Amino acid sequence: MSLQISRRSVVAGATAATLAAPAAHANDAALVEAARKEGSVTWYIAQVDSETAERMGRAFTARYPGIKVSVIRTTGQVAFERLSQDLKNSAPQCDVFSTTDVGHIPALKRRNVLAEFVPADAGLISPAFKGLEDPGYSYPTTSTLMLMIVNTAKVKPEEAPKAWSDLLDPKWKGRAAFGHPGFSGYVGVWTVQMRKLYGWQWFEKLAANRPRVGRSGNDPISLLNAGECVVGLGPLSTALASAARGNPIGVIYPTDGSVVCVGPSAVMANAPRPNAARLFANWLLSEEFARLCIDQKIDPARGGMPPIEGAKPLTDVNLLRVGTDELVKSVPEVIEQWRETFV
Repeated sequence: MSLQISRRSVVAGATAATLAAPAAHANDAALVEAARKEGSVTWYIAQVDSETAERMGRAFTARYPGIKVSVIRTTGQVAFERLSQDLKNSAPQCDVFSTTDVGHIPALKRRNVLAEFVPADAGLISPAFKGLEDPGYSYPTTSTLMLMIVNTAKVKPEEAPKAWSDLLDPKWKGRAAFGHPGFSGYVGVWTVQMRKLYGWQWFEKLAANRPRVGRSGNDPISLLNAGECVVGLGPLSTALASAARGNPIGVIYPTDGSVVCVGPSAVMANAPRPNAARLFANWLLSEEFARLCIDQKIDPARGGMPPIEGAKPLTDVNLLRVGTDELVKSVPEVIEQWRETFV
């Protein structure tokens, strides 16, 4: 079900969550000592780019010296396929799995391959993301909005699209960029939501406009930076980070809604380093990790944190959410429809 989140409930819930912060934190001496004996943790991650993921891994090691993070960064669907192959071959590699498709979690849970574990700060998840966790198994650790992006050097503000329907204008023919739901979990979530809003005929009209289709949800930002396209779909976090580096990237909050995408994380039941995995999962919901996310222009899942510089507070945005059950059913459908339409 698609939900428009109440601004008042988000603010009130964030305050309540802050007041209800548990006393436990990710510094349990016994767990830290056991994790140090294991010496490392392998993280399958799709929620951020490779550079950011490596930076996060180094921050964890700085917090817990002696525990190295081996970062395996791919797109969401590729990460899931790699994990599935590990499981099929009984060759466990992954300790903590962080995806961009919440539908992966029920699929893994049905196979009994997720460890039952509650991070110390699980109760501090922002109300904007409540209902997108699977209590005891997975929790949102990062989030972003999928919205419109624009090359500010090539598109004047008065000419920029305002709503998703504006991307069908013939003036953007061959000049709009998108990721692919068969590779990017966030693009899959956005595609499901757009199909709900406008039906698949919207995508058929979009295909007639000959957009550039990459793989990752971040690919459109590269195309806009290169001047090969001028508008498109992109994650707020990467767009703001690119703009902060001096690139001509602007973000547009569509009047018909920005799509909420969360990145859930889970500990694997067959994790080769189970203690390091749990310590790392704790850290992914810590205030330290949340502040690191904000520094990298990424919305943390933890509530009560300040907004990202350059971004609107979530309470001021028309948020659109798709529930987990619907994503489980609909993402495979839209991937097939996409492949048939964008040939």
